[in-house]
Amino acid sequence: MFAYNREKTVGDRDVNVVGKPGVSADMLYTLYAWQQTALAPLRLAAVAGQHFFSASTFPFVDTRTARAIAAACELVERSTRTYPKPPFGIDTVTIRGRELPVEEEIVAATPFGGLVHFAREGAERLPRVMLVAPLSGHHSTLLRGTVQALLPGHDVFITDWTDAKTVPAADGRFDLDDYIDHLISYLRVLGPGTHVIAVCQPSVPVLAAASLMAAAEDRCRPRSLTLMGGPIDTRVNPTKVNRFATRHPLSWFQNTVVSRVPYGYPGYGRSVYPGFLQLSGFMSMNMDRHLGAHLRMFENLVRGDGDSAESHRKFYDEYMSVMDLTAEFYLQTVELVFQKHALPRGEWVSRGTKIEPAAIRDTALMTIEGELDDISAPGQTLAAQELCSGLPAAKREHLLAEGVGHYGIFNGRRWREAIAPRVAAFIARHD
Repeated sequence: MFAYNREKTVGDRDVNVVGKPGVSADMLYTLYAWQQTALAPLRLAAVAGQHFFSASTFPFVDTRTARAIAAACELVERSTRTYPKPPFGIDTVTIRGRELPVEEEIVAATPFGGLVHFAREGAERLPRVMLVAPLSGHHSTLLRGTVQALLPGHDVFITDWTDAKTVPAADGRFDLDDYIDHLISYLRVLGPGTHVIAVCQPSVPVLAAASLMAAAEDRCRPRSLTLMGGPIDTRVNPTKVNRFATRHPLSWFQNTVVSRVPYGYPGYGRSVYPGFLQLSGFMSMNMDRHLGAHLRMFENLVRGDGDSAESHRKFYDEYMSVMDLTAEFYLQTVELVFQKHALPRGEWVSRGTKIEPAAIRDTALMTIEGELDDISAPGQTLAAQELCSGLPAAKREHLLAEGVGHYGIFNGRRWREAIAPRVAAFIARHD
């Protein structure tokens, strides 16, 4: 555990989330929990059917009919289960043909998150990187591919945020200011010379933390910032997500999507934005694509194409694993980032201190955007370059990845082959 160094002041402005949310929102989470319980017998029956019709001892196991029934049972089971947080599963890294073991170490922790180190031989001689994972519904393991690409040439740490429904209400609140506190505390744990990479949502609080540390001349301020697909200024080229946030008052979000964790979870009674609602939003944006993917998995299983089916499982085991966000963090983010645009307007005050990116003068800045990003559209992350007006041109860089969507910025082939090398070169130049 570690303590924060920033003190709350009387001037702090908290989003009011202590009042009871709308009854419909509370009932929605309770009904969801009841549904999961009610579907348990169906899920168990589907598991039994899948094993029965795919067992080597079943006389007709190699027939198309048996494979079709087993595939249908698997899809029923997968559509009714609750997906746990997957492991990172990064046990080794290969460097110059030599395979080195990798061990996960927790170097700092609070009830709401920790800092995980991927320790390996020789890492202490490499540039130190803190990878800041999004707190927007998915677990930090979504960045597994990001970590794997960085590991050969960097000493990698990652923020690992906690599912709010697992945090007892007695552990208090966690809002956007607390998120910034965590980032600053982590940077102080790591020490001077740390390079920070923020993926999507944390681009905003990372820039805020770097601004506060620069203004305070904190010796542990980042040596470089890489902001990837983040909503720095959502007034630029607004997406469907951005327009949705501005069309509804904050009270709508509080009364409609904020709920209390139902009985049966460690966080019982805590006000949260449920992960299953966020997942519904993610999937509704590309429903045809998701339905098509599941249909292809069924067809692959019927054909006996196990490799393609396994690829589908790995992706959706990660994609379907979601976490709850504390209501105060969610509402404050909606209000300050997506509705008031407080950072680009120069109106954001955290813990009584105004956040001024112009104070950043010696932290190099790289912004990365995907040409096809429909969550944080091109121009929204680039806005950070203008805000950091105190930086010389030699410490700036921007990359627009052509033909790349939001997730392709930090994962997949284009990330590994085109974007990660640019990030590594940028870090090396400013290490």
